[in-house]
Amino acid sequence: MIALRQCVTDDDYEVWLAVRRAVLPNERAPSLDELKTFIKPGDAHLLADLDGELAGSGLMNRSDLGGAHVAPRVLPDKRGRGVGTALLTRLAELAVERGFERAGSHVAGADERSIAFARRFGFEEARRDVKQVLALEGTSRAPRDVDGVEFVSIESRPELLRAAWPVAQQGYEDMPIDGLDIRLDSWLAEEATLPGGSFAALAADEIVGYAGLMRWADEPTKAEHGLTVVRRDWRGRGVAAALKEREIAWAAANGIRELVTWTQTGNENMQGVNTRLGYVTTEVDIAFARGLPLDA
Repeated sequence: MIALRQCVTDDDYEVWLAVRRAVLPNERAPSLDELKTFIKPGDAHLLADLDGELAGSGLMNRSDLGGAHVAPRVLPDKRGRGVGTALLTRLAELAVERGFERAGSHVAGADERSIAFARRFGFEEARRDVKQVLALEGTSRAPRDVDGVEFVSIESRPELLRAAWPVAQQGYEDMPIDGLDIRLDSWLAEEATLPGGSFAALAADEIVGYAGLMRWADEPTKAEHGLTVVRRDWRGRGVAAALKEREIAWAAANGIRELVTWTQTGNENMQGVNTRLGYVTTEVDIAFARGLPLDA
């Protein structure tokens, strides 16, 4: 028998996070405190039991594209027994109850079984995201300077994270993702969780660039890049590379041994910056979407 239940206690959310880490071992997972900060009214975090044993988890929340984001996750040894179907069906119902008309989900590009599952339920490929990784050796070259630009850490001036929001919006607007809608509250909660390794670029006291670094809660020797953005009138002058070189130098000096970054197909310019800095493409993630309800 399959039973679904909503996460209520901290212990429930810790189990939910454990399932996420087991199913997605190569992706950054938040800490419990971070997770609780991200939760908004109407979000659903589910746990699934199969014959009395933990079998999976589910997530339904607002996507950055404005629709619902649904994520049914099943532990490897419990797959093929209806748990994923039960989770997806319930998550889609909750999305409809909240008023969403579309739903999206993400699947690892090498996971043929999950890709087939998504397509069986009518989800169609919307885009592909590219993961690049940099292995650090404990040292790094000195970051380049850019004439007329001062680079300041968010740790030393926390107010710069909020001040960078207008430049961040330019970056989101220019991403090759239709309908992308990042909210300020999400930006402030999720970006620069490693403030010492996150930087703003200032020219005449105006922010012309920003690069954020996020902690990997369960693996302190890893970190993930957040947004890297340069104001449109300052692009092409090496600011993005200079920002990332400062992130790399900080990471190398603070025990980080691996940096992870994600970009999208259509954002080959940033992928080129990463490649020139030594990042290697390791995998591709497929974003799927479809209309709601599922039986429509």
